[in-house]
Amino acid sequence: MECSEKPIFHNYTRQELAQIRITAPEEAVRSLVKKHWDTLAKPLDGMGSFETITAQIGAILGTEQIDLRKKGVLIFCADNGIVEEGVSQTGQEVTLAVAKSMARKGSSVCKMAQSIGAETIPVDIGINSEESIPGVWNRKVCPGTRNFLKEPAMTEEETVRAIATGIGMVRECKEKDYGILATGEMGIGNTTTSSAVTAALLQCGAEEVTGRGAGLTDQGLARKQQVVRTALETYDLWHADAFTVLQTVGGLDIAGLTGMCIGGALWHIPIVLDGVISMAAALVAERLFPGVREYLLPSHLGKEPAAVKLADALRLFPVIHAEMALGEGTGAVMMFTLLDMAMSIYGQSATFSEIAVEQYKR
Repeated sequence: MECSEKPIFHNYTRQELAQIRITAPEEAVRSLVKKHWDTLAKPLDGMGSFETITAQIGAILGTEQIDLRKKGVLIFCADNGIVEEGVSQTGQEVTLAVAKSMARKGSSVCKMAQSIGAETIPVDIGINSEESIPGVWNRKVCPGTRNFLKEPAMTEEETVRAIATGIGMVRECKEKDYGILATGEMGIGNTTTSSAVTAALLQCGAEEVTGRGAGLTDQGLARKQQVVRTALETYDLWHADAFTVLQTVGGLDIAGLTGMCIGGALWHIPIVLDGVISMAAALVAERLFPGVREYLLPSHLGKEPAAVKLADALRLFPVIHAEMALGEGTGAVMMFTLLDMAMSIYGQSATFSEIAVEQYKR
């Protein structure tokens, strides 16, 4: 389908969101990519997971002629009211400061992306500031979320608008011929929101999925876990649907990333997930619209305790195991590099026929 045939949000209603329909990637193309790998002069399955992943990319794009040269990193920046509860080492002002650094291409993910020719696109979806930042896309839904120990983090309308923003940005990237996108985020307090979302969706205890984030002390970690536990109990989120969980204890960045995952499925663009924040968003998206996970690619298994549980729930298998905890989309950009290397073999390596050697048989 062309972009114009896909749903465009106008009123930002939950009912409108519910009209989305996800179609499956093209299995015939997946088979063609796998067959091409088998013709290359190497052992069968010699590239391991990358053969499976590239076949997935081909199925998503609908072609075995895979072109990943134009890459983008969408970095959703937003503040979280829950920082009032002392769950982070720093205050909300850091979100704005890092967003400004991203606008100048000065942050970690920007430096990494520049080294491989990927474009970083910082997005203000909910920074708690009225300041307009040159170089940051203004998609602000509201200036941050509420303290979810006192009231739900977002209204229904705000949640849907943030999801729709993520969907819409993928559509814009599709129209600009991006071949692959990576998830990024920046928001002080978002390891707390993602822990709460994860615990609720996986029906597990706060202690099982809540980690130190940017480096909390033992006392800080205990406080963070208590905040998550209290919220789960107060709203009985273990028995809530995914949308309610997101609205109640999520964040605008997580909602935007949820939309980005859904947008990948709608516009048939592979979405490379980063760490636990984007993986929590991916699980929300999959619970809302089963089948979205088929458009998602894992990158790394982060340091946060929720990482393994989220990967298992999504049935995705990250290939980078480096205990990273930097965020911003850095792990996903590392995956871009590995995919480029895999594609250099897929697109340019000699075939068995070219070197006059009999092809391996399955």
